[in-house]
Amino acid sequence: MQTATTTKNRIDSLFQNKSNGVLTIYFTAGFPKLDDTRQILTELAEAGTDLIEIGMPFSDPIADGETIQYSNKIALDNGMSIKKMFEQLEGIRNESGKIKDTPIVLMGYINPVLQFGIENFCKKCQEIGIDGLILPDLPVFEYETTYKSIFKQYGLHTIFLITPQTSDERIKKIDDLSSGFVYMVSSNSTTGKTNSSELSEKQSEYFNKIKNLKLKNPTQIGFGISDKKTFQQATSYANGAIIGSAFIRHLESGKSVKEFVTSII
Repeated sequence: MQTATTTKNRIDSLFQNKSNGVLTIYFTAGFPKLDDTRQILTELAEAGTDLIEIGMPFSDPIADGETIQYSNKIALDNGMSIKKMFEQLEGIRNESGKIKDTPIVLMGYINPVLQFGIENFCKKCQEIGIDGLILPDLPVFEYETTYKSIFKQYGLHTIFLITPQTSDERIKKIDDLSSGFVYMVSSNSTTGKTNSSELSEKQSEYFNKIKNLKLKNPTQIGFGISDKKTFQQATSYANGAIIGSAFIRHLESGKSVKEFVTSII
């Protein structure tokens, strides 16, 4: 058995150095084209993205809306897999520029990870320099009793999601088990559902409630954050915000990565 990494996790370093206005951008590995993954990743880092979330495509991405489901399908049709993604990311931390120190998290679903092999998966993450995992369908109890020690051994933070329906008791439990940050889902829907440029009163109440709970982990708001205005609104309640569907649509339009990032920050 390998021992746990002693290197400080980049997510921790990020939030220690920047407590507010953290920009996280999601994109799907292998979209729009199979070999775009590495280039998009490095361009996001160079443009000033604080944290990058790479989606591992899956045939049934239950937490995701139409846009990200579509990007998952295209990526799978292109031939993307976890194995292929790891091959594309090999040596990414040895490159010059901001990508060397920009935190990277993988987002996906537990079945493909189990098929790859949990320990093999974590080992590859450590070798490449992945900082954390978001696995929305991983049950908290299963994580606590089965996987927590393995993820920790390989220096991987585990990020759990909370929603407006999550009870205070469960929020505190998730906060205790989470590392890196807590992912605040902005509404009871899938990603990319809202076209509104304003956060609702109900969302504001929810965000204020979480803020007042004073969680031990930093918080980031996701789902429905799409532009500078909604990003600024979200980060007035949390340490950061996550943009996914809007960036996927931007990529599909063929516009530059830098243009999108600079329109937010």
